[in-house]
Amino acid sequence: MRSGKSQALSTLITALTALEQSNVECCYWRSSRRLPAVLLGESDLDLLVAKSDQHRAAQALLGCGFKRFEPSNCHGHPAVQSFLGYDEPSGRIVHLHLHFRLVVGEPVLRNYQPPWEGLFLASSIPHPALPLRTLDPASEALLLAVRASLELRRRDPIAFRHWKRLQENFELDRLHVTSRVDRRSFQDLAAKLVNKDLVEAIAEALFATQSFTARHRLHARIRKELAAYRTYNALESVLRGVGRVILWTAGSLNKQFLHVPRPWSRRAPGGGMVVAVVGIDGSGKTTLVTAIHEWLESEVDVLPMYFGTGHGRPSLLLLPFKLLVPIATRALGTKPAGSSHGTVTDRPPGPFYNILLTVWASVLSVEKRMKLVAARRGADRGMVVVADRFPQDQIIGFNDAPLLPRLAKVPAWLRRFEANSYALARQLPPDLVIKLQTIPEVIMTREPDMDPLVIRRRVSDIQELNFGGTTVVNLDAGQPLADVIGAAKAAIWRVM
Repeated sequence: MRSGKSQALSTLITALTALEQSNVECCYWRSSRRLPAVLLGESDLDLLVAKSDQHRAAQALLGCGFKRFEPSNCHGHPAVQSFLGYDEPSGRIVHLHLHFRLVVGEPVLRNYQPPWEGLFLASSIPHPALPLRTLDPASEALLLAVRASLELRRRDPIAFRHWKRLQENFELDRLHVTSRVDRRSFQDLAAKLVNKDLVEAIAEALFATQSFTARHRLHARIRKELAAYRTYNALESVLRGVGRVILWTAGSLNKQFLHVPRPWSRRAPGGGMVVAVVGIDGSGKTTLVTAIHEWLESEVDVLPMYFGTGHGRPSLLLLPFKLLVPIATRALGTKPAGSSHGTVTDRPPGPFYNILLTVWASVLSVEKRMKLVAARRGADRGMVVVADRFPQDQIIGFNDAPLLPRLAKVPAWLRRFEANSYALARQLPPDLVIKLQTIPEVIMTREPDMDPLVIRRRVSDIQELNFGGTTVVNLDAGQPLADVIGAAKAAIWRVM
């Protein structure tokens, strides 16, 4: 294994140093083969921590910029705490688990807690270059055999979904640890923790040439040996497992397709938040929103929200009308004065355009109201809502502002109906606005079909957009994309 501080993220080094300086007794307790990837932030860092040090460990992590994230629904465990940190140089979110008990079992329900923490911590060994201790090879080998027997069960949907990869990883872990451990040392340790009749069978399987993952009978014997350490009995574990499978399935469907404001994984600390990315066409809103979503979604409950009418995901209410837009565009042929794209004339809107825009604006105002309420409810439930655009009525004429003021002959009650939706946006403002600004020449390059006069006016106007007392972060959309994304991530992490 390559070692050295150059092979670890600076945020992780800071966290491990803080734990060491706080005299927290802890060690990394997963496979040593996977540690290099863990130190680079490619997977979670799992630390076994002495229960007496749990509060000191939490304080140390909070003191160096980590934040505690609570699991949603029934995914958590009282003996495990999750902390996230942001490594700004790499742009990664670092996930650190503190385990105060050895909690093992199937991915969907960790149902076993063998009381071996004290022995494993006492026998842990220091890392050659980092302020970190790891399991000694004998402890790692025994724990690997136990974890493989408990986790490799096809009835678990998460394990079943990744079955081949799980088997390959366990087999690689076995080959790695058995090359480092003496068989006699392993047997001496195992004899202290499991039945002596089982020790030789486990040793034979671990050090054999045949794959350990295929020894189903041995796995059943290990599960029977550890039955006394189950948190729930056989019946309750099955029922709880089924319940969690249902929640896991519903959460996956929601995450991929439904986008209902219901948390399913891990909530943000201190409640959720609504992050709105605003800017004129061509400033890179959608690209930035996609990057933020991908950055957060593996660690936190994220709700994407699109308030525009372009290529984003419309609601079921707006979808039928949006499908008719190409037909209406061809029927109109040209667009009236004030439009930014397409063939624009100097004539004011005609009767047919007035009728279409009135219907469109009315439906759109209802959709915005629905999405505003959903966004706030999602944030109140602990989700991070990432909004592409956000309704505003400060600057009339563009940038998600009311549409009916563009028309001359519209009933007053209909104008009030539309205005109420935008007033709701002021009542339910975002918690953070990331405003993308740049010079007109950049937008002209990105949006060649857009009227240059409109571009210059909108570039000037958007500088005045402030969303009341909401925190606004102004970013130069003309700088390299990586710099824009990095600055946005840092801004979100500061207020999360």
